[in-house]
Amino acid sequence: MSTQAREEILERVRAALGAVAADPAQSYARIARDYCSSEGLAPEACIEHFLDRLVDYDAEILHAAHEGEIAGAVAQAMQQAGERSLLVAKALPGAWIPVGLDVRRDDGLSTAQIEGVDAVLTTCEIAVASTGTIFLAHAGAQGRRVLTLLPDHHLCVVRRSQVVGTVPEAIRTMGPRLGQAVTTISGPSATSDIEMTRIRGVHGPRRLTVILCAT
Repeated sequence: MSTQAREEILERVRAALGAVAADPAQSYARIARDYCSSEGLAPEACIEHFLDRLVDYDAEILHAAHEGEIAGAVAQAMQQAGERSLLVAKALPGAWIPVGLDVRRDDGLSTAQIEGVDAVLTTCEIAVASTGTIFLAHAGAQGRRVLTLLPDHHLCVVRRSQVVGTVPEAIRTMGPRLGQAVTTISGPSATSDIEMTRIRGVHGPRRLTVILCAT
């Protein structure tokens, strides 16, 4: 490409973009946001949409009418999977943990110690109905990022009030927390090879159990 042609192309790009503010924050603020940011679904319809997406992703769904039923749901999921050891963040409520398990609270556990645990139990920051995506901001009972990547089974408590319709809604709700490390989960970890053979557990847990809590 000749220098003249290059300059002509760049001049057209500049004309299309208009004047660009020197401050990146000002440039970002000028971006038009007239796209659809909400599906306008009623709360129950939003929940049903979220559950449909989880089913599509082969995630297990359990329901808890209140926090007092979370421990029972955890015990059910782990018993069905034949699991005995559970990893939890230091801030996770003790009432959510079933009795009779080998429970390890994370207080700076090493990678080797985390890898040897069957399952991990966390909360979440927010969930998106349209994509079936769960956001983890890795604060409090959500635990460190490594906790949710190494165990083979992730059990995540999602409150119905945390489910929003779209990703833009989730981004607005999270606000400043987006400045820290965030993990997004859409079903169990899975990928497909060139022959479209689905393989689980390549990048994270092979199983995802969502415990949907009403309160």
